[in-house]
Amino acid sequence: MYSKIDLSGSWNLQLDEEKQGLKLPFNDVIALPGTTSHAKKGKKNQQIEIGCLTDEYLFEGYAWFSREIEISDDLSGKVFYLHLERTRMTTVWIDDQKVGVQNSLNTPHHYDVSNYLSSGKHQITILVDNTNYPTRGGHLTSQDTQTNWNGITGKIELQVFNQAYLSDVQVYPNAQERTVMIKSKVIGASNGNLSVSAMSFNSGNEHIVEEKSFSFTANEVTIIYQLGENALLWSEYEPNLYKLKVNLGINGMTMDTNEVTFGLRDFKTEGLKFTINGRKTFLRGKHDGLIFPLTGFAPTTVEEWLDVLNTAKSYGINHYRFHTCCPPEAAFIAADLVGIYMQPELPFWGTFTGVEDPQHNQAEQSYIINEGFSILSSFGNHPSFVMMSLGNELWGDKTRLDEVLKNYKEFDNRHLYAQGSNNFQFTPQIVEHDDFYSGVRFTRDRLIRGSYAMCDAPLGHVQTDKPSTMKDFDDNIVPTMLQADDQSIANAGTAIEIQFGTGTKTVEAADSQDQLIPEIPVVSHEIGQYQTYPDFNEIEKYTGSIKAKNFEVFKQRLEDKGLGHLAQKYFECSGELAVACYKEELESAFRSRKLAGFQLLDLQDFSGQGTALVGVLDAFMEPKGIVTEERWRSFCSDAVLMARFEKVNYVAEESFHAHVELCYYRNIPLQNCKLVWAIKDGNTSYLHGETQVSSTGDDNYIDICDIDVRMPNVTGMRKLTLSLHIEGTDIANSYDLWVYPNEVLVDTTGLNIVDSLSEQAIALLETGENVVLFPKLNSLSKSIEGFYSSDFWCYPMFRTISESMNKEVPVGTLGLLIDNTHPVFKHFPSEEYSTYPWWSIVSNSRSIILDGTPKGFSPIVQTIDNFERNHKLGLMFECNVLKGKLLLCACDFDKIIDEPEGKQLLASIINYVNSEEFEPNTEMNIAELKEILA
Repeated sequence: MYSKIDLSGSWNLQLDEEKQGLKLPFNDVIALPGTTSHAKKGKKNQQIEIGCLTDEYLFEGYAWFSREIEISDDLSGKVFYLHLERTRMTTVWIDDQKVGVQNSLNTPHHYDVSNYLSSGKHQITILVDNTNYPTRGGHLTSQDTQTNWNGITGKIELQVFNQAYLSDVQVYPNAQERTVMIKSKVIGASNGNLSVSAMSFNSGNEHIVEEKSFSFTANEVTIIYQLGENALLWSEYEPNLYKLKVNLGINGMTMDTNEVTFGLRDFKTEGLKFTINGRKTFLRGKHDGLIFPLTGFAPTTVEEWLDVLNTAKSYGINHYRFHTCCPPEAAFIAADLVGIYMQPELPFWGTFTGVEDPQHNQAEQSYIINEGFSILSSFGNHPSFVMMSLGNELWGDKTRLDEVLKNYKEFDNRHLYAQGSNNFQFTPQIVEHDDFYSGVRFTRDRLIRGSYAMCDAPLGHVQTDKPSTMKDFDDNIVPTMLQADDQSIANAGTAIEIQFGTGTKTVEAADSQDQLIPEIPVVSHEIGQYQTYPDFNEIEKYTGSIKAKNFEVFKQRLEDKGLGHLAQKYFECSGELAVACYKEELESAFRSRKLAGFQLLDLQDFSGQGTALVGVLDAFMEPKGIVTEERWRSFCSDAVLMARFEKVNYVAEESFHAHVELCYYRNIPLQNCKLVWAIKDGNTSYLHGETQVSSTGDDNYIDICDIDVRMPNVTGMRKLTLSLHIEGTDIANSYDLWVYPNEVLVDTTGLNIVDSLSEQAIALLETGENVVLFPKLNSLSKSIEGFYSSDFWCYPMFRTISESMNKEVPVGTLGLLIDNTHPVFKHFPSEEYSTYPWWSIVSNSRSIILDGTPKGFSPIVQTIDNFERNHKLGLMFECNVLKGKLLLCACDFDKIIDEPEGKQLLASIINYVNSEEFEPNTEMNIAELKEILA
């Protein structure tokens, strides 16, 4: 390139919502790069969005931008390209002459304007249209993520070249051979020479490659450049980068210089695993929908992306999957520097059809496929760009999907490809040119993640199974015994209704008569999705043009229910439960030795689709205060130390067996290290031990030892911690265990225990008796089913989807808020939030809807409802009734009396009711009780 003319700065602006055409003179100005919304141009949006953030200055239509430029005499006769990075559909005029139209949503618009520019002054006019896209655009144009902004958000420049110059320089690394293949087009000359040099620039070990000259006699040039045995490799651990300089020489004169940053790496597959430079790696991925709530659009500066990616890496992430979108080049540059494996995706969430299909849309499919080629050409040199998918949850013709993959692989073999993320849902397929598989199941029951929406049932083990740490997905990935899945086979080739985005869709289920056994790496798709209650303190962070008016509505709803004072507790306690669910979800992935990686949904909150607050970071990628980086990395990193054991609740002196293993993908072997373990109560160690740990460096799964001990002989319920640590490293983990006394006295002698508010029970209260009410759960019509796990994704969205599919609606609760200082827990010590002693209790309970009861009436054990319903929900509460005192616990103790935790809670309740501490501080009359228990 000869030079650049920066066109950022002040531009004339005219908004044309009705698309009537440009009217001179321009009536406003705007600073570009930017968007009309972020500049607060146009009418203020009066709409209040509930399911997503609100774009305060939403504008959809034509936006006209214009400015004057001057071409100096010394540039006369040069080649000019107008470069517009990150925009929508554009039309460009120079003076009054139309140059052309471009519509890429992912890659820069590059206009050849050489024939329109002579020396002197010229007017550049750009029309940006953010309506009627060739495709819906996935998360690139959705109000749920970026918003449908209008503007130009990246570089705006005039690029100047000599008449002979290099175009489309592509670098193909070969780490094994320590070479790069350089492909380029030479414009304006068919013979000459290329001089090539390279130098590392971000490594402690400097490497300068000898400059070499290559002659050419055609317009398309391919050369092999040797880097030498000392060449530095690129990976997540050592993201070594080179600047490759290619000079174009014609008749002894340098006509053009092109500089490309590249990394020497081979990202490939080996059986069920990915490899980086021949070494196995495990993808610890996060979903990304380009959510940036200060601006509503993705940043185009490297500094901003470095901040985001470094944050993700501090939480153990080494991989990004971009949902139906591709980030700007700054994201790839930052990922190159940080060491993140990137997977962009075509902006498509729909059906790929063959030409014979009556619903075939050739224009849309051609556009989508061309977007893929453009992404590969624009960003393919980046070593961080290792994978690409054709879209999200696609349907259609598998032959057509495979054809697209084949064409991409022939065009650019630097990346791995997949037909899509979670394609065909219940009846997935693997096609010939798939390099990896991304999904959530192989058949209806062969699940490969821990949680699902109710409309996609069966649910996952985190949602349904008794707490343990035994689960992995190996037998679901490659079954030891093949069994026919009747549901999947029944669905094959028939019309089925499935969840599709925020709605539903009827599709033809793929033909899947045979069990699908993968022979390529398997990536678990969108794992997690455990919801927390909103943190209303975040509202003040929305200082840009995108506002959290949904949060304001949710806050007002809670206050209208008289529960506003509990908002912070709801947030904190639901957050603790979500983290516990994520720990088991992630560890089950790390225990799965046949799994190649996962893509978390998400590390950060998702602003749309009903408002899905599923992150341990907020939408700004900032901590929510519910888990530290260090604690999170103990179960999400390249070295996860784990213990497998059958259960978490034990009686005194019961045998405890745990198998300790290490999932280890670091680039340095463990040698002569020592595992130290202990079972302790605070600072008191009951049991402890140590054993040697070693690895050759090729062992990714190390079976360290078995712990076989007896639990301590406690006289009261104790929470113990199993701590694991490999000395001399940061590799550590811990698990909570609970131990109960052997002899727990459940003496109900003389205690009035009833199962309904019968006449007999009322009579007891009239005479001043203490009454314990364990209501029959099937009699509680005004109640919510007990469900231990946090709600999946977002209750409003999946309630609507389930109802539209005539399927069971999710329970929608977010764990417990426990008054843990209450004397009823004297013999059942608890945290304020859900912990595993409560699992069987909650799973055999219902929470009674207490809406309308006084603000001062707070259940002892309250179930946290979602922000749509905001019910006051009581699992356990007490009150003075007539002359007596009542304690109600809506749990079926008959089902859990043989569980140590069930017996312990029952004993603690009885002990409390029989004590002088049983003094409820609120009143309730019989009519109110009858209404509640109707």
